[in-house]
Amino acid sequence: MSKNYKKINAAIIIIGNEILSGRTEEKNIKFISSWLNEKIGITVKEVRIIPDIKHEICKSVLVLSKKFDYVFTTGGIGPTHDDITASSIASAFKLKYEFNKKAYNILEKYYGKKNFNDGRKKMAKMPKSSKLILNPSSAAPGFMIRNVFCLPGVPSILNSMIENCKRYLKRGARTHSKTINYLTVESNISKEMSKIQNKYLKTVEIGSYPFFRLGRVGVSIVIRSIIKRDLEKSFNELKKVLKNKNIKLFN
Repeated sequence: MSKNYKKINAAIIIIGNEILSGRTEEKNIKFISSWLNEKIGITVKEVRIIPDIKHEICKSVLVLSKKFDYVFTTGGIGPTHDDITASSIASAFKLKYEFNKKAYNILEKYYGKKNFNDGRKKMAKMPKSSKLILNPSSAAPGFMIRNVFCLPGVPSILNSMIENCKRYLKRGARTHSKTINYLTVESNISKEMSKIQNKYLKTVEIGSYPFFRLGRVGVSIVIRSIIKRDLEKSFNELKKVLKNKNIKLFN
């Protein structure tokens, strides 16, 4: 692959017993993954969903921060006893867990001194030397330490904060994609897809996804690449091959 195309990757850690129990629906993975790919050119390569347990958080953060360029965590940075993400990450990196002066001032101003209780003060504690991710929705900031971004679990708040991560991220090569739908089953087109995938093995990813729509069985073929030229070539070759096989399009 050309040196002009730099791949940058990331992992996501979803932290929360409420996600694992099924009580709360998980919505952040799709949003973060799409934002990273479409806006920044970063590909998510791994996702973990883990409980609010200190050693699980420490282990996942340490492993993934070494394996990937960036790690995004969601959940566990609120005011309650089970919000232990910030303290756990401080322990993982052997950093002091302390009040961030800027975060403290933001929260004190937001709530007012009279209502700035211990639970709210807790949201200003984070690993030493953390950089803040400002929160336009509810004031309590997230933070970045090393290559780890810590964001809240509430989707609406996370969504409002994500743009404030941009300043800390290196941009990579954006992944482009094309999708085409056929009225067939995977076994009928697997040979043709394999040939084209092998031809463009270094630059293109081809995936097939069965569907049942309007009473009809079909397959969605998704082709992805960071190189537009190879994306177009492989896409057109696949269409030509399947047209010659009289495989019908589903529009």
